[in-house]
Amino acid sequence: MTEAEQAIGTPDAGKAEGGAGTSAAGSGEAAAGRGKRRVGVLLAVAALAYLIDLTSKLAVVAKLEHHAPVEVIGTWLQFEVIRNRGAAFGFGEAMTIVFTVIAVGVIVVIARLARKLHSLPWAIALGLLLGGAFGNLTDRIFRTPGDFQGAVVDFIAPSHFAVFNLADSAIVCGGFLIVILSFRGLDPDGTVHKD
Repeated sequence: MTEAEQAIGTPDAGKAEGGAGTSAAGSGEAAAGRGKRRVGVLLAVAALAYLIDLTSKLAVVAKLEHHAPVEVIGTWLQFEVIRNRGAAFGFGEAMTIVFTVIAVGVIVVIARLARKLHSLPWAIALGLLLGGAFGNLTDRIFRTPGDFQGAVVDFIAPSHFAVFNLADSAIVCGGFLIVILSFRGLDPDGTVHKD
């Protein structure tokens, strides 16, 4: 039974539950196969988000830092390199080490969830969170002044909004997707619960 069938409660859902005793070993093997596939999706999404973020930061630091902002869509959207010691969107500049610890905590929680991950949407959401967390954590470790207190490179500057980067975007999109999945009752293990 697919996640979509579970989510919409098709008549096959009852049959699948009723026939659970027919082949426990076969269903266990299928669940293990689904788990591996979903962890692979999580890692692929995380790697892609991380590489895109890292590449974009390297490019903008090399080409745009110490230069005038580049207009992408007039003054509505510009690229301007800002070194941010705070959290996403420039909040909490004096708490750099706290945000580093939070990022490490997020990575640990995602690693624990990955062991029982059978849901494709959850794999995508967690992959976005993981890639974004690693992207900003890399800056905190390796950028000046280092020692887990480095400044994150932000460069996407919409008009009348905080400057951010692609890691921040991945984190926000992943978090938004998790909220939607939670409201729909889909759990990371692929089951659907109804409140």
